[in-house]
Amino acid sequence: MKKSVLTIGLCVLLLFAYTSAVFAEGQKEAMAEGEKHFEGINIVFFPGGNEGCPFASVVYRGALAAEYDLGVDVEYVWSDWLNDKMIAQFKDAVARRPDGIAVMGHPGDAALAPLVDDARSRGIVVTSQNTSLPTIEAKYKAEGFGYVGQDLYGSGKMLAEGAASRAGLKPGDRVMVWGLLGQETRGLRTKGAIDVLEEMGMTVDYIEISDAVNSDPAQGTPIITSYISTKPDVKLIITDHGALTSTVGTYLRAARKNPGDIYVGGFDLSAASVDAINSGYLGVVLDQQPFLQGYLPVLQLALTIKYGFSGLNIDTGAALIDKSNIAFVAPLAKEGFR
Repeated sequence: MKKSVLTIGLCVLLLFAYTSAVFAEGQKEAMAEGEKHFEGINIVFFPGGNEGCPFASVVYRGALAAEYDLGVDVEYVWSDWLNDKMIAQFKDAVARRPDGIAVMGHPGDAALAPLVDDARSRGIVVTSQNTSLPTIEAKYKAEGFGYVGQDLYGSGKMLAEGAASRAGLKPGDRVMVWGLLGQETRGLRTKGAIDVLEEMGMTVDYIEISDAVNSDPAQGTPIITSYISTKPDVKLIITDHGALTSTVGTYLRAARKNPGDIYVGGFDLSAASVDAINSGYLGVVLDQQPFLQGYLPVLQLALTIKYGFSGLNIDTGAALIDKSNIAFVAPLAKEGFR
């Protein structure tokens, strides 16, 4: 009996090795003929902001690289970080019947759930990036719904802890958090930062990022200058938005502040945030590696559409960048990869 089982097992292994070899040989022939692995797959991809956004442009570059590497066809939809616009654009994308859609999760589970249900009923595979959709992911994970992005609440805590430590703050010091608590899931990152600062005993002032500033960070200049003029004792500012973080030099110069007068921590490495760190206006950023948030969702969709793989959940936000370690990643940020 034992010999029989061993014989069957050996046969299975030999069959697997043979079929793998045949498959590999077929792949080599296809590649020799110039055919890419996932040609013929059509995807709609949401980079999030507008084409000039420091963060969204890196997400876009990652998705563009995946499109080139994998041979898929990708249509890019720019949303100016506006939830209502993302929802309307998602409906339009479903109507065009692509094979897959990679959506920013900013509108939240409640708003996107019926739209994803509709997409799945039409055979469209959906996945998300940047902001998680845990309820939808739990429902459709086996059908390819994954998530590529940071742990939002944990990232907020990590940045706040790192910024407060580097700024040398003590209980009672005044800090300001400029964030997005009003957004269902996206606001978890802001909440994580506020919770940590309050636990440390800081006096926390909160300002919600308006839709106008969300889409155009330059419109935030009078907001920050007005705040600083009324709260001159502020020691730390946290900006929970990549484009706002990269604009902090403009804000502080307008407020007549020198580098280091107010410590600033924010999110997302980009060419502009590298300049802000080197100039001294920006103290620390949490790098959530937006290039991966472009590349990996496209790969996720291609793998699910062609081979039926389930959704992958990948945390891309784990590193704090400041003057001590900016030198290595700065050239990559300038090129749009970090």
